Amino acid sequence: MASVSPWLAKRLENMKYKRILLKLSGEALMGNKGFGIDQERLMEYAKEIKAVHAAGCQIAIVIGGGNIFRGIQAEKGGMDRVHGDYMGMLATVINSMAIQSALEGLGVETRLQSAIKMEQICEPFIRRKAVRHLEKNRVVIFGAGTGNPYFTTDTAAALRAIEIEANVILKGTRVDGIYTADPEKDKNATKFATIKFEEVYDKGLEVMDMTAFTLCKENKLPIIVFDMNKKNNLSNLVKGDKVGTLVEV
Repeated sequence: MASVSPWLAKRLENMKYKRILLKLSGEALMGNKGFGIDQERLMEYAKEIKAVHAAGCQIAIVIGGGNIFRGIQAEKGGMDRVHGDYMGMLATVINSMAIQSALEGLGVETRLQSAIKMEQICEPFIRRKAVRHLEKNRVVIFGAGTGNPYFTTDTAAALRAIEIEANVILKGTRVDGIYTADPEKDKNATKFATIKFEEVYDKGLEVMDMTAFTLCKENKLPIIVFDMNKKNNLSNLVKGDKVGTLVEV
């Protein structure tokens, strides 16, 4: 990571993670709605991100599009998978624009980069430019996944995190970590504080899709799964508090 100003360096002293990739699901933006974007939930997330940004952390964001469209579900209904996946990528751009608008409304400078060119609304993804934006303390949002069908936004998050040399992927969900079973279905499920990549494979746990998870393992990039809906969780996590479940090599 390039050198930072003395002012920013002072702020970073108390932070465990200096550069993060925050992965959010599109479904999280629905809030209590059954479809689309819940404005209240959107603003809650924006305020959480702003607090971390104000502390000096460099933040990149990848968000899914499942609240609007899921290509893999469309395939089950008879739609061509490739066609459906591209539609899903466009859904992620809509969500990315929503996050961008919410953050800028709070005074946070952002840049939206897309894996699919659409110059009127965002920049094309260029790794060196993305890193430069982060160094200038701008929140960078990556839209349109990897730009390729058959790859999920989990894989896009892993790929972009590796490219920008993030310290960690923070996967914000509605569950407060990784459990032995689905805690919403099994009351006896127990939570892992930390777990190794190999254990996740051996136990057959679902953390990210296999392509994304393997990318992280091979590049020694830790993953933290945490509850994004709990206030201050993101800030506490970045400072080094034990929040959620850490997946490490």
